[in-house]
Amino acid sequence: MNVISRRIVIWGGIVLALALFLVMAFRPQPVAVDLTAIRLGPMQVTVDAEGVTEVKDVFTISAPLGGVLHRTPLEVGDSVVRGETVVAVIEPSDPAFLDPRAQAESQEELEAAEAARELAAAELDRAEIEKNFAQTELRRARELFARGTVPERFVDEAERAFRSAVAAVAAATASLDAREHQAKRARARLITPAVTHREDDCACVTLTAPVDGQVLRVFEESETVVTPGAPLLEIGDRAQLEVVADFLSADAVRVASGDRALIEGWGAEHPLEARVRRVEPFGFTKISALGIEEQRVNVVFDLVSPAEEWASLGHGYRVIARVIVWEGASVLTVPVTALFRQDRRWMVFIRVDGEARQREVTPGHRAGLQVEITSGLEPGDVVVVNPPERLTDGVALRGEVREST
Repeated sequence: MNVISRRIVIWGGIVLALALFLVMAFRPQPVAVDLTAIRLGPMQVTVDAEGVTEVKDVFTISAPLGGVLHRTPLEVGDSVVRGETVVAVIEPSDPAFLDPRAQAESQEELEAAEAARELAAAELDRAEIEKNFAQTELRRARELFARGTVPERFVDEAERAFRSAVAAVAAATASLDAREHQAKRARARLITPAVTHREDDCACVTLTAPVDGQVLRVFEESETVVTPGAPLLEIGDRAQLEVVADFLSADAVRVASGDRALIEGWGAEHPLEARVRRVEPFGFTKISALGIEEQRVNVVFDLVSPAEEWASLGHGYRVIARVIVWEGASVLTVPVTALFRQDRRWMVFIRVDGEARQREVTPGHRAGLQVEITSGLEPGDVVVVNPPERLTDGVALRGEVREST
């Protein structure tokens, strides 16, 4: 081979290698993406909120009068029987101490009451004397009338005077009794408070349980002075539980009485079945953990699951309530991150023969990170999840296919 031929072979090889390098360098590379195969499956659309368990009927035992509350023998969780279990004993309060001026005024009132009593006693003595005199005059008038000495009118006047005297005695007796009571009342104001309680002759008020159930809360455990209406205990039947959850008002309008619900986050793996009993018509403002004002509405649930499943629940336990507003048994869903907008249309990328192909879809209900697809896809299609911006129609794809959950 001559020199020219050798140069042609060498430079030809160089050019061919360079061409192959450029082809390999600028050839489109497969894009690494996440792929998922979609399937038909059940889907539930829920609205969720945190709630607490509550005893349906909580009875608050309050003090019917002021006094000294004896130490209660009951503790939280103790069972009580209606009309039998003593839940509180209240001893009436001792009278208050008197300051010097009140002491002097009470002493003067006592002396005045005793003087009035003596005056009433004197009036009674005078009335008795008048009655005796009138009785004697009546007897004398009847004797004279029997002899024919005086007319009948004289007897009538004597009888009238006697009856008036009897009435005067009765009035004086009543007046004396009233003065006696006034003196006792004035004397009672001067009674000094006792230093210790009188257990033997205590005129105590005993309160019994109004219903069968358990003690939920004890407000006053030790002996103390209480005022009328002060709460003492809370009693309820823990077997009669309900769930109260505060939903955002925008979510509460989607909830109706009778809707099926699931109670989760209560301490077990399986959820509890529940039913919406009432959506309260009054909303309230609540500050969220981020400091945002939210309008909330209370929704009340009845537990449908057997009581044996939630026997460990009590009053005031935290739970999560999920109200099912829509559900389907066989629904085609895709991850919400697979959808993107193009010219006001919802699109997805699917894999066809190893390449990306755009497909227009119609989304339906959304549940968390899954979206229902009503048209545009078929079961078994492989969809690109989180498509990168550089992904276009016809680009080769590289990635492992995972089953849609």
